[in-house]
Amino acid sequence: MQFTAEQRLDDGVLEREFTLGEIPGILWTPASASAPAPLILLSPPPLGLRKTYPRLVARARHSAADGFATATIELPGSGDRPRWPAAEQALADLRRAMEAGEPVSDEIIDALILPLVDKAVPEWQAALDALLSLPEIGGPVGYSGGVISIGTRLAAVEPRIAAAVLFAGSFVPRAMFEEARRVTIPLHVLLQWDDEGNDRQAALDLFDAFGSKEKTLHANMGGHTGVPQSAGDEAGRFLARHLK
Repeated sequence: MQFTAEQRLDDGVLEREFTLGEIPGILWTPASASAPAPLILLSPPPLGLRKTYPRLVARARHSAADGFATATIELPGSGDRPRWPAAEQALADLRRAMEAGEPVSDEIIDALILPLVDKAVPEWQAALDALLSLPEIGGPVGYSGGVISIGTRLAAVEPRIAAAVLFAGSFVPRAMFEEARRVTIPLHVLLQWDDEGNDRQAALDLFDAFGSKEKTLHANMGGHTGVPQSAGDEAGRFLARHLK
């Protein structure tokens, strides 16, 4: 991990940009901490860190106020990372089907999501290795946000993650339902009931499939970008309860 830039935000939070090989990322740490801070992995949507930065830094500042460090990395094919032609073709096929009012086939969903999960999860694990080697970062570790299939796989295979907030706002391949049964950590799932780009029933079925004994579904009316502040606050309280 190599730090490439840093700035102190007006609330004292230290923001540092880094690279991990070819992967860009950002680490936020609280203004002051008497001990290594617990860590929350902020997984972005596949829109690029620059585009989603305002939302990410707002969540990071909120978490820092609770004593957490947070970090995010650029997803494969997003932002300034090399283009991924196969993923772009799958996204074009998805948009074409939705604009035509046609059902989105399992083949399109698999082509769009599964290669992303296969590549992103090991990258998150490598980032976690590097982050936990820093003296100012400690456990436990939480996960929040992003493509729900990435969060599902990571929660199933990464024992260092103690709790996760998952955003049900992306299509779910059928293969992920079997993986969900292996997830046993506490979960808090956010669902926008009228999300225009999400299969609501698939999200509900995925929630049902999770093997966790403690899992909460927080559903709100509204579209994809209409998550109310109260829902974000409740997700923050969930992470604070399990990571402190």
